Amino acid sequence: MAVSYAVSRVLRRSSNLFFQKRYESTMASLTKDEILILLRPPFTNWSNIIREAEKVVGYPTSFMNLRCLLSDEFANMALYLRKLVGSNHLVMQTAKNVLYGDSKNLQPWGLIILLLSKSIKSQAPALQTKKVEESQRTLAELTEMIRTGHLIHRGIVNVPFQKRSKNTESAIFGNKIAILLGDYLLVTANAMLANLRNSDVSYIISTALKDLSEGEFFGERDEQNMPLPGKPKFEKEDAFYTTFDTTTITPDSVLGNPKKEWTARTVFNGVSLLGRGCQSAMVLGRQSRDTQNLAYLFGCHLGLAWQAATELQKLTSDSKEQFCLASAPVLFALDGNPDLYKIIDQAKNDVKDVDYEDLKFNILKTDAIEKTKKLYKDHAEKATVYIEKLGQNESVDMIKKLINTY
Repeated sequence: MAVSYAVSRVLRRSSNLFFQKRYESTMASLTKDEILILLRPPFTNWSNIIREAEKVVGYPTSFMNLRCLLSDEFANMALYLRKLVGSNHLVMQTAKNVLYGDSKNLQPWGLIILLLSKSIKSQAPALQTKKVEESQRTLAELTEMIRTGHLIHRGIVNVPFQKRSKNTESAIFGNKIAILLGDYLLVTANAMLANLRNSDVSYIISTALKDLSEGEFFGERDEQNMPLPGKPKFEKEDAFYTTFDTTTITPDSVLGNPKKEWTARTVFNGVSLLGRGCQSAMVLGRQSRDTQNLAYLFGCHLGLAWQAATELQKLTSDSKEQFCLASAPVLFALDGNPDLYKIIDQAKNDVKDVDYEDLKFNILKTDAIEKTKKLYKDHAEKATVYIEKLGQNESVDMIKKLINTY
């Protein structure tokens, strides 16, 4: 029996190697346009799914931030954005993504927190149920605000003092606006967090804020603080590596290993916030510690699945815009073809100097897209397992739809 099992493993491994070589040979012979058509993900109507989910929640969560965005203080600062219209400042690109974003750049985190809250019956007394629901809605709003404020802060452009001139005035002015807008959203979110008057939730969300801050200094960066991938280490890859304990993650332990590096960077850069938001919703609903932990794991795996899907779309679309050099497809491609690192190494001072067209074409010729698809599938399946443990109802069904739509 043991011999036959060993033989079957050898045959299966040989078969996999045969098809992998055949796949690589086929991809190498195709043109860039043919590769893009072959790898393009299926089209899905994301906006219709969001509208369905909002019906389950009971109101349009797309406008949850309006109370903040329509305030006099924010409106006064937003007026200054008009001076930047037409410029290429990063804060304008961020503003466009926030206002007109779709599944590629703006996942509905607040909506997920509300659906999760609705999927589990509150353990609070009947008279306090409405208050619990209001506090969970506030939590969803402040989570979105923190994420948006963080994205706006990342739009700050580094202008060295010696290079400042009249030509850089719009960049410096844009930086001031990015700082003001980002700070306003974060301060407002923190005020809302304090008004919840729940020390456990305050501590949990603060942990996510710490992760966001540390994520900005994780790994090597260019002059604009854009992430650069770690140099491939060629170490054996774990079958399915996932850790969400950011206190145990160090750059030396993950950089150069594609799956470890991507997971660590993604957890630091926002996934931790989604996970902690889901966990906090269960704390407000007075759920057990086990339920809180399940919600946290669900949120983290969902965030990782969505991030993998977003990176897939950017690499398999016809768009010529820049993509993150620390994204999963890039890291997998570097691991499979280390020579590609030379393209990135020559532009370490500014990632804009990278030849993205050439890099993209070479990435598509490797099996990086297939590995990223598997990464998405693995995390989507994990998220589904955890949400099914929390219950079976209309809200859970809608969450499962959102997990499997990109």
